Amino acid sequence: MLFALIILLLMASQDASSHECRKEIFCLGNLLHEVQMAAIYPDSKTFVDMKLKYPPHVTLKHFDDFLNQTKKTISRSKLEKFVSEHFEDVGSEFETWYPPDWHGNPAIFNKIIDPKMKLFAKRLHSMWKYLGRKIKEDVHVNPDLYSMVYVPNAVIVPGGRFREFYYWDSYWIIRGLLNSEMFNTVKGMLANFLYMVEQYGLVPNGGRVYYTGRSQPPMLIPMIYDYVQATGDLDFVGEHLSTMEEEYAFWLTNRTVKIKKDRATYSLFRFNDETKGPRPESYREDHNAAHLMGRQEEKEAYYAEMKAAAESGRDFSSRWFIFNASNQGDLFDTKVRYIVPVDLNALMHMNARMISGFCSDLGYKNKAAYYKRKARDLLNAIQKVLWHEDLGIWLDWDLLNGKRRNYFYPSNLAPLWTGSFPHNDDEKLATQVLQYLEANKVDAYPGGIPSSFEVSGEQWDFPNIWPPLQDMIITGLNNLESGKAREYARNHAFRWVYTMYRGYMDTRAMYEKYDATVSGAPGGGGEYTNQIGFGWTNGIALDMLNKYGDQLLPPPENFPSMKERPFLSLRCKFITIIVTLITFLNC
Repeated sequence: MLFALIILLLMASQDASSHECRKEIFCLGNLLHEVQMAAIYPDSKTFVDMKLKYPPHVTLKHFDDFLNQTKKTISRSKLEKFVSEHFEDVGSEFETWYPPDWHGNPAIFNKIIDPKMKLFAKRLHSMWKYLGRKIKEDVHVNPDLYSMVYVPNAVIVPGGRFREFYYWDSYWIIRGLLNSEMFNTVKGMLANFLYMVEQYGLVPNGGRVYYTGRSQPPMLIPMIYDYVQATGDLDFVGEHLSTMEEEYAFWLTNRTVKIKKDRATYSLFRFNDETKGPRPESYREDHNAAHLMGRQEEKEAYYAEMKAAAESGRDFSSRWFIFNASNQGDLFDTKVRYIVPVDLNALMHMNARMISGFCSDLGYKNKAAYYKRKARDLLNAIQKVLWHEDLGIWLDWDLLNGKRRNYFYPSNLAPLWTGSFPHNDDEKLATQVLQYLEANKVDAYPGGIPSSFEVSGEQWDFPNIWPPLQDMIITGLNNLESGKAREYARNHAFRWVYTMYRGYMDTRAMYEKYDATVSGAPGGGGEYTNQIGFGWTNGIALDMLNKYGDQLLPPPENFPSMKERPFLSLRCKFITIIVTLITFLNC
């Protein structure tokens, strides 16, 4: 048994850089550089999602001929013509697919007492039919023509520019699908992620070759746990336990750091990426920013930080800025690799605990004990390094300056969400955490709890609200055996459902992120416009309606909404129409 665990660790010991995408055109090379720097498409992701009409070596030969003919002076119009002759539009890797396990009357509807909220749930349930995708067999047969990573089963995608599946998004999508009783769709998605671990040694950031050098918050094991809780399918766990262990071993081997505190040394986790070059999907943005730097080493360090931020799922945020030992600065001050995040460590604790439970269920006592020790040691490290009794909260740790990062982010409460806290006095812990929330005045906004109080212009900062972070707080507080914590969770769940409901009623769209200052308004900032669809928002909405639908009533008539700001409401409707048309054309 010990030998098997050693083998798993050795298999994971090669960092994701060993899986770095070396595909010219989609990941590196002159053609990628010239097209992206010419800004033919407003969104850099568009080009690297297009299909090749000819094999890569033919396309590259044609491009060399093209450069010789133009004497290396490339006009934008000629480059556009070359691209149109050699690439197909985005979306050509999919075939039409309708979820066969979708049906019109899941039990969740019976739990919702208000007719308007019930209709809202039915609309959300219907959206899965439009977010489903099946990858063509041709992607499997001719992988060099595509940036898409082939997986055998259909997927539910986030929506908008996110045409492929994404790792951590899928956790909340699956939560919604389980409420919609789409168990076969969920099982297929889980099998896809396991297939990718077998191929790459990790679950990539998303379903493209240019994502295979980095991961995202490790949600695979919690996804499987939720699936088993809903279906009782322990046989699925037995078939894939070793692959789940392999993913855990990747993080254990490649994403740990040692921290010395109070004469003791603790092992904790961080996000990282060691592949070279700019992000292909944001090539122009990364290249232009790094161009201001002198040495190549500085440029590569900047690229690595951008990709580590993408691995965190929070790209970008003041949470990752380190400037004069603070969270001030801009993208050039991004230092994700030097921050030990509360939520990642809480997730890894939950992963170890869940694997231990699976091993115990399957009768593997030695393995169960091994992962139980891992969970216990990590919980101890979280409490010793990240918990701060004087503040009553967990905080990220700054490796560069050896200090806590005392700034509000919803992820500070992540250990409640994952159950990564001592269960000896829930009432005391509830009092401490609620006092922390009150001191930070997080309830001052009609839309919900913002992602931070920093106005940086980045999308994971104020005034944006992100659905996963709302779930962390609501579910986390509800996990405490405390009436006052659960009451807070309930009240915030109502506000959050009202925000999504109001936004949908005003624009007939579900958004990737929202604005804390105006209920129902979409968020903004960052590298791209707010996207609609939207997978994880739909999933969280359905999950909240399932948990609180027997109590929820429609928001009161005077509940703040976009109607108080007519221009914003009109703008949102215009954006919704445009993005919907683009999404329709791309799919």
